[in-house]
Amino acid sequence: MTSKLKVTQVRSQIGRPEPQRRVLRGLGLRGPHRTVVVDNTPAFRGMVKKVLHLVHVEEVDG
Repeated sequence: MTSKLKVTQVRSQIGRPEPQRRVLRGLGLRGPHRTVVVDNTPAFRGMVKKVLHLVHVEEVDG
């Protein structure tokens, strides 16, 4: 069973560079206090790392 990441946006994307906005959109986040669950893969972990200052991350079981 693969683990998943629960990603919650805690800060706004307003005033952020366009690449960071695109990463948030790619993760499926559309605004503060929104939460998505994504697979724990290197691709998603890299995306989360780019916006770590805007999100809160938890590891959850599949």
